[in-house]
Amino acid sequence: MIKKFELSDLTACAEIMMSVYNNDLWQCRWSLETAKSYLKDYVDCKKFIGYTLWLDGEIKGAIFCHEKIWWNNNEVFVDEMFISPELQRKGYGTKMLSKVEDYIKEHNLAGFTLSTSRYTPAPNFYRKNGFLDAEHVLFMYKEI
Repeated sequence: MIKKFELSDLTACAEIMMSVYNNDLWQCRWSLETAKSYLKDYVDCKKFIGYTLWLDGEIKGAIFCHEKIWWNNNEVFVDEMFISPELQRKGYGTKMLSKVEDYIKEHNLAGFTLSTSRYTPAPNFYRKNGFLDAEHVLFMYKEI
């Protein structure tokens, strides 16, 4: 079952996020407090959209998004999405994306945008769900 995110879900979401990203593939080292603060920043966004995946009375995944103003039509930016490792590749991520897609349709928005690591299975998951590689944008950074 997918439910609208509630602030009381924050700790469980942070724990799941840590279980997904604190490994050699993603090379993250989240602490619980840092993960909670990171996710809370998204929750505090004025146009936050969030859902949690519940199985057997427990949160097993989440999607954190926000509605982003754009010149011709607003869109939804996916800030974070994660599913407990043991439940990945079982269709739950697709179900969460579908829930956000329903929101997009209900609010007559343009669609989704997101960024992810090209060196993980994530890009193929998003492509499978209808996302295209954006040839017209380039994500850049400068490390200091």
